[in-house]
Amino acid sequence: MAAKGKSLSELGLTARGGADAIVTGLAVDSRDVKEGYLFAALPGTKMHGGEFIQYALRMGAAAILTDVDGAEIAKEELAGSTAAVVIAADPRQTLAFCAALWFEQQPDTVVAVTGTNGKTSVASFVRRIWQLLGIPAVNLGTTGVEGDWQAPLMHTTPEPITLHRALAAAADAGIDHAAMEASSHGLAQRRLDGVNLRAAGFTNFTQDHLDYHDSFEAYFDAKAGLFARVLPEDGIAVINIDDARGVDMLAIARARGQETMTVGRDTGADMVLLGQRFDATGQDVRIKFGGETFQTRLNLVGGFQAENVMVAVGLVIASGVTPDRVFAVLPELETVRGRMQLAATRSNGAAVYVDYAHTPDAVATACQAIRPHVMGRLVAIIGAGGDRDPGKRPLMGAAAAEFADQVIVTDDNPRSEDPALIRAAVLEGAPEATEVGDRAEAILRGVDAVGPGDALLICGKGHETGQIVGDTVYPFDDVEQASVAVAALDGKLA
Repeated sequence: MAAKGKSLSELGLTARGGADAIVTGLAVDSRDVKEGYLFAALPGTKMHGGEFIQYALRMGAAAILTDVDGAEIAKEELAGSTAAVVIAADPRQTLAFCAALWFEQQPDTVVAVTGTNGKTSVASFVRRIWQLLGIPAVNLGTTGVEGDWQAPLMHTTPEPITLHRALAAAADAGIDHAAMEASSHGLAQRRLDGVNLRAAGFTNFTQDHLDYHDSFEAYFDAKAGLFARVLPEDGIAVINIDDARGVDMLAIARARGQETMTVGRDTGADMVLLGQRFDATGQDVRIKFGGETFQTRLNLVGGFQAENVMVAVGLVIASGVTPDRVFAVLPELETVRGRMQLAATRSNGAAVYVDYAHTPDAVATACQAIRPHVMGRLVAIIGAGGDRDPGKRPLMGAAAAEFADQVIVTDDNPRSEDPALIRAAVLEGAPEATEVGDRAEAILRGVDAVGPGDALLICGKGHETGQIVGDTVYPFDDVEQASVAVAALDGKLA
């Protein structure tokens, strides 16, 4: 962990006038600043952190890291202060490297995965494979830090100070292997730039986060930063080339000189999915890699899970484990929380699944993937989040209407927007769907609708345990609600 104090030069920073202050901590929130801290005043989407430099100085900040705009905003306050001022062209990236030097430690082997869908599953599978092989490991992302050392996280890819604090604490606890989710926000904001990666993976690319990124290409460029900038030239890139943009990502990795491992159904891939056979509880798969064919069991529902597993396998092999050891433990993998998770089963045999699908492609993929496991009808519950890309709402409705037999449209974190207007937008793509605003009632109705051989797929919230309405987060867990609904309808409640 970090020492009690480090000079700016030890953190790779050069201040105006050559000042080399000793700093005692790092903060990106002025409310966290203590005497002697370095405060990073970063540009934001709504406000520049330079507006808070005055408060950081009052709290005793010994140094300020910002850009030209931030320094200009706080020009008067800085002129009257003895604090060292570091001006960086890219203060976010500078902070990332600074945080890495401050906390000093991170697990010896770190891999990261990016893509619109599948990041959590891949990172979790990588961690679990390592554990099954006797290697202490964690995964970091949407579900926090999980594994042999655990901690909560507020974001999929947290800001660098939080990220490196977690990595250092994990290393200090004896964890030498970590798998990370690399979100487009985190990559665009340079949050991973100080992490030493052994390998990086790419799952897929579909529409999402256009409320943040200016365009589809800007969104792709953000994800491509994992290979174009963060993964070193001697790193290994594991890329799903079944995805239309996988070929583009492959070209970026090869242009950097990185060793590549391609996966997919494409016979030209390094790791080829030769076949899948589905049943009610999972699938048997045949995979060819390195001149050998492996047939194994995956107790995972959803055809796409085989693709996620192959990316995970590639990352574990890239970390130095032999293929035969990796394939041997795959039957022991379990469903990741909130990802095609079997939440409950009715007394009539109907299964209820919960999945994090919250994009048009994810909804379509989830519905199509669960089909081979279902003998009867598929009922899907969907909703769209408020204050997020509105363009995907009717597309989500259309995806559910095309691939499910019955659709129920409900609320899913409406935030500051009118829930009825969000549902109306989703219904534009699924005009025959049933509208039920209350999510608990929607789940109850969905459970009531499934009979023998049918399945209910509750999309959107996955592992989440809250429903965001306005600025309030109300307790809500899809898995819990599904279990309660099944118990109530099957007469199992006391």
